[in-house]
This record gives sequence, structure tokens and C-alpha cells, in this order.
Amino acid sequence: MTLADLRTLGRSGLVVSPLALGTMTFGPGAWNADDEMARKIFDAYREAGGNFVDTSDIYSGGGSEELVGRFIKETGSRDEVVLATKFGFNGSANPLAAKQAGGGNPNAGGAGAKNIHRAIDASLRRLGTDYVDLYWMHIWDGVTPAEELVETLGSLVRAGKIRYYGLSDMPAWLAIKAATIATERGVPGPIAIQVEYSLVARDVEVEHIPAARDAGMGVQPWSPLAGGFLSGKYRRGDTAGTGRLSGVNPFGDSKFVNRNWDVLDVVKAIATEVDASPAQVALAWAMARPGISSTLIGARTVEQLQGNLAAAALQLDDGHMAQLNEASAPASNFTAGLTSPAIRHMIFGGHDVRGWGE
Repeated sequence: MTLADLRTLGRSGLVVSPLALGTMTFGPGAWNADDEMARKIFDAYREAGGNFVDTSDIYSGGGSEELVGRFIKETGSRDEVVLATKFGFNGSANPLAAKQAGGGNPNAGGAGAKNIHRAIDASLRRLGTDYVDLYWMHIWDGVTPAEELVETLGSLVRAGKIRYYGLSDMPAWLAIKAATIATERGVPGPIAIQVEYSLVARDVEVEHIPAARDAGMGVQPWSPLAGGFLSGKYRRGDTAGTGRLSGVNPFGDSKFVNRNWDVLDVVKAIATEVDASPAQVALAWAMARPGISSTLIGARTVEQLQGNLAAAALQLDDGHMAQLNEASAPASNFTAGLTSPAIRHMIFGGHDVRGWGE
């Protein structure tokens, strides 16, 4: 596989690269690239054959959108780039800051119609374009009805402000409900979901990925390297450093647990065997998993980007995939147990029966 081996995002006509460029590192921020480096990263990704660029209205307080929009304009690449952005988090919120009483305008966040219309107009201004190709609900707010979400996003498709939409960080039942409502009403529905998925975060295999595949939605993993943990830059008992997992960060210390260190040991061993980096092994595993359409990667330097892009050419054999699957297998789960190979073998009288799309 190469970055130019394009595929559709779910059961849609949107053609994307197997690795998407996440731009959370663009714009002001302690872990971010400066403007010049961000441009070099953008150019290097496109020169390698990539076409899928992902940003959000909350990245660097909108600074990421501004840079992405500027780079697209300067390179004249709007028709070539599949441009994705997101809405949902309150514009006045800083997820890394201490929680404060009161906060900002409640209608400047969430999945309600009022905020969605506000958010898309603001994003279009920052991006310097009149439409985005893919509009993600960044996170579900827990209160907005699925009917309102579908009708509002569908109206943006009909208005030409967005071409498609997807759902990120939501319950699996909400994704299926939204897809069902859209089908019943004959309106545009979600074409993909975006969820945290990596060798140390596989719980979405139980409900989310099967639900997406059944409904024809593509799956886009975010943080396939677990915030840099699977790159191997951290060591047991010595997690200090300057990476994303050092100090205050969205993951806290949740990645530094014994089970994850054991998984990383297997990743490193396989990386040595195949002459690749641990990050490339982790990305190759994610890209090869069932249902995955395009995997998000980010970078602060061109060298880091190129190292990640090289994962597209790494094909792990069945033995290595089996080792990784076994080492990273999630804890037992009732729903997962119902669909395990052992149970299916028993149901079908000792036969190994594969379902559609497996």
C-alpha cells in the first residue's frame, strides 16, 4: 500500500488517502509546529500523494483552520484536498485548563442547530472557503436529539456548505440511530465515524466498528499512536519528557499502565524483526484492521511525518498481526463474547462461518 492507494470513505463517493493529515499541531501551542514548519508538513504530505486534511474549530483556538485555509489558497489545491473540520466543543473552552464555574455561552457548543449554524459559518470564514468536504460532529453533547442533528447537518449538505458529514466520539447507538433516521427520511446521513482506536484502545471493536460497518460508514481512528505512547519514546518508570503525554494532557497518565507497557514490548520486538519503527508497526496494524477507511496521523516535524507516512508501505504478515492482536486483546466483554470466534463456531455446529465484509 502507498499513500496514493485511495479508497472511498465508507459507502460514499468521497475518495480519500489511507492516511489523513491531522492538523491539531498547527497554530499556537506548546506541542505545535510553528507556521513555517506547519507549511512544510502540509506540502510534504501532499507531495507524498496525500489528499485528506483534518482540522477543527477548537484546534489552537481556530488558528489551525486559518493556517490550513491559507496553505490551501496559496497552493491552489482546494479542488484536490478533501478538507474536513469539526464542531461541538464550546469556543470559549480549553480542555486542558482547570474547570471554572459558569463558563461561556452554552449555545457556542454542542450539537444543536443554533451552534452548528454558528460554527460552520465561523469555520468557513477562517478556512477562506465556501464549503468543506467533510463536517464532523467533534463530540456528542448528550442532550441534542438525533433527529435535530440529522436534519441540521442534512440542511447544510443541501445548502452546499458541506458535502458530507460524520460523527466523532459518540455512542454507537447514536451513530446507528442517525443513519436510520436519514434513511427513513430520505435525507443525507453520516458517512463515517471517528473514534480513538489503537493497540492500547480497542474497546470500540465491540460496538462502534461493527455498527459502522453494518451501516456503511467508514471508520477513521484518531490517536492511533495513543498520544505518542506507541512510538516508544517513553520508558517504564521514566515517563518524563516533552511529548504530548508529559505534564498536563487530555490523557492524563491513563496510557502508562502495565498492560500497555506489555503491548509496547511486543510492538518493539516486531519493529526490530521487520526493520521498522514502533510507530510504523502500530500504524500498519491500525490501517489493516477491518472497517478502517483512513487513519489520522499528526506531526510536529517533516521527519516525524515522513516516518509515519512510511507505515503505508509496511505490510505485517499474519503471524505479526496475530501477535499484536493477542497482546492487545481487550478485557472480556459480554457483547464481544457473544460474537467471539469460539461462540460462532459453536453456533454453527463446529463450522467457521464468516459474515459479510469480514
